[in-house]
Amino acid sequence: MKNFTAGQFLEACGGTFYGPSGILEQNIQGVKVDSRQIRKGDLFLATVGERTDGHRFIPGVFEKGALCAVSQQKLTDPAGPYILVKDTLQALKDGAEAYRKTLSIPVIGVTGSVGKTSTKEMIAAVLGRKYHVLRTPGNFNNEIGLPLTIFMIDREHEAAVLEMGMNHFGEMHRLSRMARPTHCVFTNIGVAHLEYLGSRDGILKAKMEMLDYAAPDAGIFINGDDDKLAIMKDRAVTFGLNKTNQIYADQIENLGLDGIRCRIRTPEGDIHAAIPIPGMHMVYNAMAGTCVGQSLGLNSEEIEAGIRSLSALPGRGHLLHTPRFTLLDDCYNANPVSMRAMLDVLDQALTRKVAVLGDMGELGDQKKELHASVGEHLKDLSIDVVVTIGPLSEFIHEAARTASPSSCCLHFPDKESFLRDRDHILKDGDSVLVKASHYMGFEEIVNVLSES
Repeated sequence: MKNFTAGQFLEACGGTFYGPSGILEQNIQGVKVDSRQIRKGDLFLATVGERTDGHRFIPGVFEKGALCAVSQQKLTDPAGPYILVKDTLQALKDGAEAYRKTLSIPVIGVTGSVGKTSTKEMIAAVLGRKYHVLRTPGNFNNEIGLPLTIFMIDREHEAAVLEMGMNHFGEMHRLSRMARPTHCVFTNIGVAHLEYLGSRDGILKAKMEMLDYAAPDAGIFINGDDDKLAIMKDRAVTFGLNKTNQIYADQIENLGLDGIRCRIRTPEGDIHAAIPIPGMHMVYNAMAGTCVGQSLGLNSEEIEAGIRSLSALPGRGHLLHTPRFTLLDDCYNANPVSMRAMLDVLDQALTRKVAVLGDMGELGDQKKELHASVGEHLKDLSIDVVVTIGPLSEFIHEAARTASPSSCCLHFPDKESFLRDRDHILKDGDSVLVKASHYMGFEEIVNVLSES
């Protein structure tokens, strides 16, 4: 953090301070909700979760050098100075909003139903050729993770790329209030979170809340091939495969699981992109990175170098070469659009192809039909073995048996059953996709297969 005092945090959250007044004049070095991460000069917010109460750890954070604590409980015999508030999570958000207002760097907000993380990583890789960039770490894209990320912006950062996720109306509005993006990127409007948002129109409405607190002159960049995002075409830069977009891609060359090449046509000249991660969706990500890069002054050579430098995150299209298999680890999360996209990626492999698929969450009343749609998608692909795991994935299994009779389709009730039989299913040299919603815990499958 830079030049943000405990007194400024106190003013932002409207709390009551207990301790020596001199503390309020000192700069906060960082803001943490995990007592294990506390360093000298940090502010610790004691949050109450389902499993633990952060107030228990307040004495310990002062032993580690914390500057001040934030509590929603009145402390008797406190171990150090603290700010009393009604709600520490609200104080976190209020403080992040106030800190963001002190910053003058470009802040790029990224949202969409599919591809937020990979698009965020692409934009950060591109901007990193010219600027010192902070990007959202891990899955810090919600009402706790986003403010913590904002507080990570430090003196050396010249731009920030913030992933912004939500699954209810009003959440993106609150995220926008904290992030106040200068650039807004919308990847697509899919069917994730239908359980809470009802329809794709509902999802669009919720995503567009990002604009509520965006800068008045914010750059808006949208996937122009998405039918729902078309509502913003008149005020946005569009990118896509259709040549009617302001920025579009052609000369696409599939390199199998080694990546993809394309030419990105822009009003400022062509970008010759060599993308080291497979999948057509990565072409869209490269176009998004190009849009933002050009808006912030990068030239073609810098953008091309940034795209080439991209590396995948674990669980998000991460390619692993093990002694026995080529693993496509995309087990961090899943919805029907992203699952079909990753099956398309697997289909590009030049070896025997195995898909290990699990249940997808938050699909509401259409969960059976949407799982079945993944199985139906296999009719146009040449996947050799389709393994499904979990009660909802049985609908993928049944649809796949009909749509792709040449595939070997196997269903298991749980991960353990599949792992017991894996040696009878998998062969040396296989390319194996592992994908499911995060709650399925498919990283266990990746770990086991990595060690096989």
